[in-house]
Amino acid sequence: MARLQHILAPATTAVLVVDVQNDFCSPDGATAKSGRSVQASIDMVPRLQRFLDGARAHGVHVAFICVNNTDYTSSEAWRYRASETPRLGNCREGTWGAELYALTARPGEPIVVKHRNSGFYNTRLETILRAWKIETVIVTGTATNVSVEATARDAVQHDYNLVLLEDCTAAYEQHAHDATLYNLRTFYGTVTTAGAVLAIWSGASA
Repeated sequence: MARLQHILAPATTAVLVVDVQNDFCSPDGATAKSGRSVQASIDMVPRLQRFLDGARAHGVHVAFICVNNTDYTSSEAWRYRASETPRLGNCREGTWGAELYALTARPGEPIVVKHRNSGFYNTRLETILRAWKIETVIVTGTATNVSVEATARDAVQHDYNLVLLEDCTAAYEQHAHDATLYNLRTFYGTVTTAGAVLAIWSGASA
């Protein structure tokens, strides 16, 4: 706990919100229409909203990371991936599906556009974090075992302290969510809850 308090100094911590977008989280989005349950994301987002409000109150930076799929950034390998048929792609650039789901970026909070799973891959995220003098990233969002995990792993490779919030992330299957928590907790960083982090910040302020 002492180390967690040390690395969570508000001035050098940023919250990354990954892929909380209509096509991934809304019951009217592409993922839900494909037959996958998005209930875990629907349940998670209000907790994430409360956490973001708390983080902002303590002066912590927030950045949103959103995937935009386009014809000109989608290679043949990216379209097929682990599927036998081409993926038409969700979160298409300029569509409702690519917009934030139930969250709003405030003035000064960047929306970083990505075209692959990791928020660090060929994006401006690293430039933003360095400009903010960030040392620790708190990763939230969906899906836990896909873009959240890819972004979290890359954060460690870029020499940031990693904190992942197990109650502010969501996957389409519980076992997939749990597997990522195990991997990140065991090999990469700290897995904790929104309440635990807010308690640390409130204690420091007191």
